[in-house]
Amino acid sequence: MKRLAILIGLLLLGAGAILWVYFYSQSLTPMYEPGNVRAGKDLSAPLTPPAQSKDASFWTVEPGIKLHTFSAGSGTPVLVVHGGPGIPFTQPLPGLKPLTTQYQFYYYDQRGCGQSTRPIDKLTSTDYNQDFQTVNLALGVGAQIADIERIRQILGQDHLILLGHSFGGFLATMYAAEFPDHVKALILVDPADELQMPQPDGGVFNQVEALLPGDQKQGYLTLMATYLDYAGFLTHSDQELTALNNQFYGYYSQAARVKGYTAPPISDPSLTGGWMVQGMYLSMGQHHDYRAALKQITAPVLVIHGEKDIQPAQASQQYATLIPHAQFVLIPGAGNFPFDDQPEQFAKIVGDFLSSIH
Repeated sequence: MKRLAILIGLLLLGAGAILWVYFYSQSLTPMYEPGNVRAGKDLSAPLTPPAQSKDASFWTVEPGIKLHTFSAGSGTPVLVVHGGPGIPFTQPLPGLKPLTTQYQFYYYDQRGCGQSTRPIDKLTSTDYNQDFQTVNLALGVGAQIADIERIRQILGQDHLILLGHSFGGFLATMYAAEFPDHVKALILVDPADELQMPQPDGGVFNQVEALLPGDQKQGYLTLMATYLDYAGFLTHSDQELTALNNQFYGYYSQAARVKGYTAPPISDPSLTGGWMVQGMYLSMGQHHDYRAALKQITAPVLVIHGEKDIQPAQASQQYATLIPHAQFVLIPGAGNFPFDDQPEQFAKIVGDFLSSIH
């Protein structure tokens, strides 16, 4: 009996080791690669959107997936891609208000957050490979990029002007790399340092930790142990992951105050993304390099960076260096939200750039 118990124990340890190796290898390998969306690879629906409903506050991007939207202004359409990831804008941006006489800014909640469809509540499969694929198809980077292409068609625009903030800047960039012939101009506001993983400077998670007061660090490290546990989060519900994402944003806000700017409060914590945040991280893996894809972008590009942002200026400058026809502008006294911190200066910079492309 004793030998049998030891044998069973060894078998369980072996099974655990196999699962650990599986999760580790999966988390390292990116499921999204530039070009996937244009080629129709790893998509849950065609790139052509279905017929739209009469409810103008939602776009139907594929059967069963609706994206909440609102707009401000009139004139040339500009699509605003929010960041977070998973934290949608609920009000028009102050820094764009002076431009609403010439441009109509379309805001939308990305799939998996806000008032848009959340395609995953809780995974019920016991097939881990199937779980990874389910999350990637429903909420990975490729799914978000595909939605931008569908929105372009819904808006009836052959060439789209995109304004992406933070993680939304990364998504807008990858869309422009995949569909350069459909982008008229690209505005990147403090674009997220996601072009290369792992990041040479440690990335935002390490940057937040470095700025937190000593009495906050242990709580933050405890959160990160759960937040970045690729195997563990497969057991969570969307609501549980939403709570984790809100906790991270709380620590981010504290770090921002140390850096010298105020991160706007989340108006409704239930609107924050749950599965969609981890889904996008999972789809990129822990080792990727998307930098070469940026050479495909042909549209004029403006990269804006707030001087006090937790993310260093070099991260935003990298976008401007890698993308042809790109210019970089630093806004003094602003953090990651320069449209809130310095709205007049932000409006002038963006307005001058948009005027120059006509």
